[in-house]
Amino acid sequence: MHILVVGLNYKTAPVEVREQFSMSQSELPHALQKLKVTKSILECVILATCNRTELYVVVDRPSVCGHYIRSFMEKWFKMTRQSFNQHLYIKEDREAIDHLFRVTCGLDSMVLGETQILGQMREAFLTAQKFDCTGTLFNELFKQAVTLAKRAHAETSIGEKAVSVSYAAVELTKRVVGSLKDKNIMIIGAGKMSELTGKYISELGVRNMMIMNRSMDGAMKLAKSFHGTPNTLDKLEHHLQDTDVVISSTGSPNLVLTAEQVSNMMKNRPERPIYMIDIAVPRDLDPQIANIEHAHLFDIDDLEGIVESNLNSRKNEALKIEKMIEQGISQFDQWYKTLGVSPVIQALQGKAAKIHAETMQSLFNKLPDLDERETKVIRKLTKSILNQMLHDPILNLKELAVEENGHEVMEQFVKMFNLQDELDQNEKSALEEEERKTSPSMVI
Repeated sequence: MHILVVGLNYKTAPVEVREQFSMSQSELPHALQKLKVTKSILECVILATCNRTELYVVVDRPSVCGHYIRSFMEKWFKMTRQSFNQHLYIKEDREAIDHLFRVTCGLDSMVLGETQILGQMREAFLTAQKFDCTGTLFNELFKQAVTLAKRAHAETSIGEKAVSVSYAAVELTKRVVGSLKDKNIMIIGAGKMSELTGKYISELGVRNMMIMNRSMDGAMKLAKSFHGTPNTLDKLEHHLQDTDVVISSTGSPNLVLTAEQVSNMMKNRPERPIYMIDIAVPRDLDPQIANIEHAHLFDIDDLEGIVESNLNSRKNEALKIEKMIEQGISQFDQWYKTLGVSPVIQALQGKAAKIHAETMQSLFNKLPDLDERETKVIRKLTKSILNQMLHDPILNLKELAVEENGHEVMEQFVKMFNLQDELDQNEKSALEEEERKTSPSMVI
């Protein structure tokens, strides 16, 4: 089995390409199930954020799976592979594991060390697990990735200075507008990124902040946190008239504000500029707004590199995390190498238990006058002898399995104890159980 990651991110694809590969939380379960039944794919997790869309998969044949995964992407995102091939990256096995750990720790983010990606990765894994798209490998790998990222943020100071996308958006606003204290600020959306945006803006002493959201409940909840004014998106055009700065981050698949709407609004406020920051993917604000006089539009790609002063200190902390990642990869590698040991150990223990049971039955047949206490003592003592005899071979097998010739050691172990029949029977039973679980007759 092999681990692959196929994806694109802010480094390989501009926002106009990334937004074509966006995926809402409601779409994710169906996409996972479609990907899971793709040929040669055994396990899968899909991570979709504003800065990346990545497909993590366990496959049996990596040489051909790139083709099958691209076919899935063509059908799901309704795009030809020629239009996105140049933006894709494919990483395999150790490189894929390293990438997963780096992404989860925030080392591959536009904003180095940001913590939001940790929650997004954890949610992506839990969703895949919930819909039976993960198995032995990914259940262990993603658990290790999340644990490693939590430890990295707890044991280093990489997250102490705020450099999230929301923070970068506010920093960009300050650079192009100047002081925001007397400006009318509009935040569109009431999700996590909008919450962070509101937090940073309120810390600047801004008094006039309006939260626009599809639902009034969401707008009211966020507005209450920052003493802002809540409102709904159907009144967006009306309130734009008095707005100086717009920062938008919704989960809408469609444009929230068109160039035509902004153009009509600007006619009523001649020569008064408006600054609009779009940090959503897909984009909320029509790119054509940039062509309107006195309307200044920025998107998420304009934020890259805007917080260099804080990033420099984070880069030093990132070096510490790189060492943690190396240790994490070695830890997973050791776990993976011992993965094949479990069936062999189970086969040995099963064979020993069978021999013990047959021997006890033969003994009791020959000594029918044994009372219950005597039977119990004999059974317990003979089982103890058996366990002690197996202890050292099992312990040595576990230790030797992680060596370079571990596979050969296991083969010799199987031959030495004549375990092949037990291994075959256990595998057959496991397959029958899996078929029983997935049989249409079992579906309720």
